[in-house]
Amino acid sequence: MGWARCGLLGLSGTELRHRLDSDGIPLARRGWRGVVLSGGEVSMSAPERPLVRVVIVEDSEIDALVLHNVLRAGGWQVQHRRVETGEALAATLAEGTWDLILSDHNLPRFSAPEALAVLKETGQDIPFIIVSGEISEGVAIRAMDAGAHDFLAKGSLGRLVPAVARELREARVRAARREAERELRESELRYRSVWENSTDAVLLMDLGGVVQFANPAVRAVFGHDPSGLVGLTMDALQPPGVRAGAWWEAANDPMTRVMETVAMRPDGTTVPVEIAFTEMATGGRRWVVAFARDISLRLAQQAELVRSREQFAAAREIQQRLFPHAPPRLDGLEFAGASVPAESAGGDYFDYLALPGGAVGLVVADVSGHGVASAMLMSEARAYLRLLSRDVGDPGLLLTAANRALAEDLGKDRYITMILVRVDPVTRRMTYASAGHPEAVLYGTDGERRASLRRTGPPLGRRADAVYVSSEERWLERGETLLLVTDGIDEALDAGGVECFGMERAGALVKASAGCTALELVTRLLEAVRAHSAPEAPADDLTTLVMRVSAGT
Repeated sequence: MGWARCGLLGLSGTELRHRLDSDGIPLARRGWRGVVLSGGEVSMSAPERPLVRVVIVEDSEIDALVLHNVLRAGGWQVQHRRVETGEALAATLAEGTWDLILSDHNLPRFSAPEALAVLKETGQDIPFIIVSGEISEGVAIRAMDAGAHDFLAKGSLGRLVPAVARELREARVRAARREAERELRESELRYRSVWENSTDAVLLMDLGGVVQFANPAVRAVFGHDPSGLVGLTMDALQPPGVRAGAWWEAANDPMTRVMETVAMRPDGTTVPVEIAFTEMATGGRRWVVAFARDISLRLAQQAELVRSREQFAAAREIQQRLFPHAPPRLDGLEFAGASVPAESAGGDYFDYLALPGGAVGLVVADVSGHGVASAMLMSEARAYLRLLSRDVGDPGLLLTAANRALAEDLGKDRYITMILVRVDPVTRRMTYASAGHPEAVLYGTDGERRASLRRTGPPLGRRADAVYVSSEERWLERGETLLLVTDGIDEALDAGGVECFGMERAGALVKASAGCTALELVTRLLEAVRAHSAPEAPADDLTTLVMRVSAGT
């Protein structure tokens, strides 16, 4: 039925307001400040509302316009499209997002029930309100059962605005609920995916401590079938002798949310585990989650680390015993040496050899790398030198024999640099041989460089047939200082990893320590290298040996 038959066309604004108030609730009490009709009187306005996009199922363009203007009078910005067939409605709903459908009950070629069927096929949740000139209560009830949200007569449009406001609001609530449910499902799927693929055992428990979910890793960690733990408490995993509920108490104690313990498997064996407890909310409920992992391997590794540290400590102690306990005491000559490993044990070596004829041999060596393996090779080299030096006093011959003995044991990846200086304490004559070792320097009483003791052959172990020749003899003069070092001192880098300590700094220190003893010079040199590398520790072993000739001799 059209608006003309309802008697609404041609009415003044006052008359229209009176008709729209006919349901007994005045428009003023609804917050309306006016009703707007095309070409009619505008005497009131309504609170502003957001844009609403409306599909109007109506065969009368005038009736559709009246509905449009009533919604505008309710304060909405209105965009509408009028359709009068099922095909047009389906096409319209497919084109965009619509907020509301207002439908006449009977059209010449269409009806509200048919419009409802079209809407259901789209799967969209859009408020559907029937606005009809004539509709019986039974028909209205059947329409509501079919999915319509409300119905009202064209002669009583005073209820249209609050009905639309209510249905739009409830549609937003339904949309928010669907979004929350979707996010919850996605969240639960993410949790389940993470848990089911986790290598840690996961137990999801309610606030009473009863297991509601157990992931597949439970079998690997605890030896239990995951489904078999559902409905039980964590007491099923506790070994005999542990008080019932002890783990659950830990789960609820903020101070012990992570604990290491022992779990009992179904076959009677035990497994050390680390269990972390946390709380989470999902599905509208709060849960306690236990993440457990087998720590057998970690504990074994920790035990192995302790054993390794003990072995390193023992190796360091043994190595330190291999260094000279005290330098030789010779008239007019003063000696001092020290070695500081970069790790528990190092590959550096210094020694004083008693050579035939009463001469003393000063040895400084460096095995490639550092650590226990290098320390073992250093010990082997020391043993060979001490054995050979009983009969051989020439530095070149000693290095040649030592190289031949060590070459097979060193292999292709290891080598030893070594300098051996022979000093006759009676004649004060000095000669040396160097197997690829960094230069040693002889300084005068003024601290200036007098001589450099450079390499005379390749490192030991590089060529089994290498022959080393001693240098020409040189007489030592009063007040001279001989400084032997390993490359850990020469090449020690600063904190920026750019500048080496270098022999120039070592020489300056010798010059500044003219009045110091040999031991004091060794101590100052090691301290200077550490300060150069600070705050980092030197990366390589540090070894030095100093000989000073008395100035009064």
